[in-house]
Amino acid sequence: MTALILGFFASAWFAWAQEKPPETWKKPLMIAGALSLVVAAIGAFSAWRHWNDGSALSEPGAMRRYGIIAGVEFGIAAVGSIVLVLSRHRPLIPAWICLVVGVHFWPMASVLKNPSLLILGAILCVVAVAAVLLARRSSLLPSAYAGVGAGTALLGFACWGAVWANS
Repeated sequence: MTALILGFFASAWFAWAQEKPPETWKKPLMIAGALSLVVAAIGAFSAWRHWNDGSALSEPGAMRRYGIIAGVEFGIAAVGSIVLVLSRHRPLIPAWICLVVGVHFWPMASVLKNPSLLILGAILCVVAVAAVLLARRSSLLPSAYAGVGAGTALLGFACWGAVWANS
């Protein structure tokens, strides 16, 4: 499931990076997005093969905690995005979402019994801050930096998840 979910979201971040990127970025972004979907498909196949093996979410209360964390994440992401739109800072939304996603991995790591998510969360938080700082010093939007950074991190962890789950 790790490869499926992280691979899928990696493709979404590579797609978001295509909001006015340099021309030279377009082909690599398309390739990275396609590769992310291939990894997600491998994860889906593996999840299907092992569907009845159980998971961290099979434990009592785990699905409830998962749902609460995801719900809080979506709520905070939405409220922050609305505030950014209303304050005329719409270009910062990708960095905000990246930050929220990064932070959500910290409590999710214990629910999913996957300590590597702590590292992924920290990486995404750094990417979020770096996206804003780099965009201020260039002509690119924060979405370019957040998309490439988050997409790369998620794809890397999706690949690791695919290998780890099948070893």
